[in-house]
Amino acid sequence: MEKKMASLLLELLKDSKRSDREIAKVLGVSQPTVSRMRWRLEEEGWIKDFTVIPDFVKMGYEIMAIVFFKLRVTEASVEKAIKVTMARPNIIFASEAEGMEKNGVIISLHKSYTDFSNFLSDLKLEGGDDLQDFDALLISLKEKAVKPLSLKYLGEQEEI
Repeated sequence: MEKKMASLLLELLKDSKRSDREIAKVLGVSQPTVSRMRWRLEEEGWIKDFTVIPDFVKMGYEIMAIVFFKLRVTEASVEKAIKVTMARPNIIFASEAEGMEKNGVIISLHKSYTDFSNFLSDLKLEGGDDLQDFDALLISLKEKAVKPLSLKYLGEQEEI
């Protein structure tokens, strides 16, 4: 990756709502150059999405859950797992994983402990015999975080 492109990506990580003109001043290039570089970052897949990180508590969420699970891996079980996770907007990340004798992870948001408990019951029911084991880590979103969830910290790197 070219140095200017990498610098642009780091600037966007810090604050993607800034205009191309503002970023151009920081990078010492023209605004059209920044626009072209941003487009190229998107086209080449360096930027997958522009989104916000909201205040989850203000949205009504009290808990972030990280669920580690062991899934019996078959073509059908994987297809089912994908279908189940994609159908739930409160699941914000799901992936294969490795460690703690587990092979998958889900990160989800919940409005209450009851909401989380119901979510877990549904996962167990839908997973059936393919869901062999799981562990959950619950994070209170109402507590003050030592380092709040943000990608801006990545922008503080010297280089990519």
